[in-house]
Amino acid sequence: MVDKVSVVRYTFANEKFELLVKPDPAFDYKLGKISEISKILVSDEIYTDSSKGNRATNEKLTQVFKTQDSMEIAKIIMKKGELNLTTEQRKKMTAEKKKQIVTFISKTYVDPKTHLPHPPLRIEQAMTDGRVSIDPFKNADDQINDIVEKLRSIIPLKTENLVLEISVPAQFVAQSYTVLKSTGTLKKEDWQPNGSLKAILEIPAAARPNVIDRLGAITKGTAFVEVIQ
Repeated sequence: MVDKVSVVRYTFANEKFELLVKPDPAFDYKLGKISEISKILVSDEIYTDSSKGNRATNEKLTQVFKTQDSMEIAKIIMKKGELNLTTEQRKKMTAEKKKQIVTFISKTYVDPKTHLPHPPLRIEQAMTDGRVSIDPFKNADDQINDIVEKLRSIIPLKTENLVLEISVPAQFVAQSYTVLKSTGTLKKEDWQPNGSLKAILEIPAAARPNVIDRLGAITKGTAFVEVIQ
C-alpha cells in the first residue's frame, strides 16, 4: 500500500495526461539516481484526470505518444511533464542543477586577464549577486547561455582554447594517454624509441589546471607541460 502519491502532469496539443508516482522515488528519477521507471510508479495507468479516475483511451495514447506501451509513455511523461515537488525537494533539485551549471562554467570559461578558470565559489557568488534563477526542471545545457550572459556584467567570462606541448616518461604513458584523450584533442603524437610520448594537445583553457594536476599525480611530477599557443 502506497501512503503518499504525487501526480505528474503532461500537456500536449491541449491534451492532458497524468501519471501517479511515488514522491521520493520519482524525485530521484528526475535527478537521474533511479533509471527504472517501474520503481517509481504507483500504477501503470495513464490518466486524463486521475482525481476522477478517467483513463486515457488507447486511441488517444497512440495519437499523442505513437505507442500504447504504458512504460514508454510513462518515461515520456516523466521527462517532459511536471512533477509536484515538496519545498524541500524543489530546493534540493535546484541545488543539484546549480552545481551542474557552476561546474560547467568553471571548466569551460576563463578570466580573459589571467586565462584561468574562476573558482566555483566565485561563480556561485556572482550568481547570487546577479540574482540568477535556476529552473530545476530545465536541462542545464539549455540554461547555460542565458546564465553566462547575466554573469558577464559581474565577472569576466571567455571561452578559449590552449595548445599544450606535453612529454610523458615511458612508464607513465598508458595512464597519461587516457587523460590526454579524455580532456582534449590530440593534434600530434610523437612516440619516442624509448617508449616515452611527446604530444600536442588542444584543450579548453579552463581545463589546464586539471590536466596539469592529473598528469602530475600520475607521473609523480615528471611530465613536462608547456603552453605553446
